[in-house]
Amino acid sequence: MPISRKNFIKSTVITLAGMPLGLSAIANVTKPSLALTDGPVVDGKVSISLFSKHLQWLNYKDMAALAAEIGYDGIDITVRADGHVKPERVKDDLPKAVEAIKQAGLNVYLITTDIRDANDKYTADVLQTASQLGIKNYRMGWYSYDAKLDTTANIAVIKKRITAIAALNKQYKIHGDYENHTGRFSGPLWDLWEVLKDLDPQWMGCQFDIRHATVDGAEAWPVTLDLLKSHIASITAKDFMWEKANGKWAIKDVPLGQGMVDFKKYFAQLKKLGLQRPISQHFEYPIGGAQSGIAKLTIPKEDVIKAFKTDLATLKEMLRESGLV
Repeated sequence: MPISRKNFIKSTVITLAGMPLGLSAIANVTKPSLALTDGPVVDGKVSISLFSKHLQWLNYKDMAALAAEIGYDGIDITVRADGHVKPERVKDDLPKAVEAIKQAGLNVYLITTDIRDANDKYTADVLQTASQLGIKNYRMGWYSYDAKLDTTANIAVIKKRITAIAALNKQYKIHGDYENHTGRFSGPLWDLWEVLKDLDPQWMGCQFDIRHATVDGAEAWPVTLDLLKSHIASITAKDFMWEKANGKWAIKDVPLGQGMVDFKKYFAQLKKLGLQRPISQHFEYPIGGAQSGIAKLTIPKEDVIKAFKTDLATLKEMLRESGLV
């Protein structure tokens, strides 16, 4: 029977989501200058993890089974107050979460935390526990600019705090990734570089978010990507577009590949720079509350799973076309 081009592409995308990239085994790759590569690099290729914020409606075992069924390589576990693992219970619960994920045939390439200060009550517990479990990377919490201070003073304060955290990272042999984010410190990216440039990239760096980089930098992000290249230890995948509503322009989050992010150019840049890093896939657009981390979905779970599969298939195809996998 004849099939339309639209339906063919749709069915192909859904099918691709379930196809493994063969990225599930950690390779024994080490480089003296950047120890972070012995975890993120998997058989010389990137890994794709599903951000567990979008799986708050499932327990450890069920979320691991679902991620494996869809075709992910790992799960980016939330270890924070509103996450799958509460910081105060990290010693007991993170091992359980990791075990469930590994039993499903997946890995934990990175976790997401709220760590912003070396002296916070549970910072050392989270870093030590994650490191003991073989986790190489964690994402930090964000900082905001203090309106009472000028930009230079803000950067100095934040640099002092991140420098202290970097010392802990070295102690526990784990890498800290600060994600650039619109509307916060790091939105322009050059301010993040000012903080990171004097720190050892083996222990402290960046989780590069191309969606936020495009919002803030439009066509300027290749410059800051190059600036930060030695400190980038992980990346995220999500998309957006500008939409005019009620006479005002606003950001609208959309499925991967349907927005303004130039992924073809971005992945080409990553390949050129030799940045094969673990990817954490995020979902910012509405999918029944899963995008916000709610515990009870407002739409059928099948619709949420379909969104996961579609975006994963799109991401895998982009990576294949770029030659990154």
